[in-house]
Amino acid sequence: MPAPPSRRERLRLARCDAVAARLAELHAIADLLAEAAAVVRSGWVQNAWFAVATPQGERLLTAHQVKHVYVYPVTGACLAGSIVLAAGGPDQATTQLVQRSLDLTWHALRDDAEPPAVLCPSPPVRTMRLRDLTRWNDAPGRTRTEVTDLLSSARDLAARHGTVMPA
Repeated sequence: MPAPPSRRERLRLARCDAVAARLAELHAIADLLAEAAAVVRSGWVQNAWFAVATPQGERLLTAHQVKHVYVYPVTGACLAGSIVLAAGGPDQATTQLVQRSLDLTWHALRDDAEPPAVLCPSPPVRTMRLRDLTRWNDAPGRTRTEVTDLLSSARDLAARHGTVMPA
């Protein structure tokens, strides 16, 4: 029977596991942001989270009506809504993947490109960041191209984070 690994070896293996988990999460975030960009390219909205096609015509959904995305076909989404929709819909909004994707998008918006951007802020900070993203999306004169460009910048930031190993 082999001797159990030394404390140093256990620490080294734990660090390897943490790095692998971080890289996997960054890859998942990049994939989610790519899907969110596809959502925006197919339909983008301002001043609402989603647009859906109802029998009475297109309807814009605010935060209190988002469950309608499970009833009617989605025809558009805002920046934050596209990330939520790409993850599977409003039921996924509080998942770590969605929250960290929104965090990374906020860092890209702020040109905070120096890894590692904080991807685990306090709930009040996350709320303020979501408001920033929403205000930015809803600004008069904003374009769909600017939104997809921001999502692309966030994907690039995820890739840069993957090249910097934590201490």
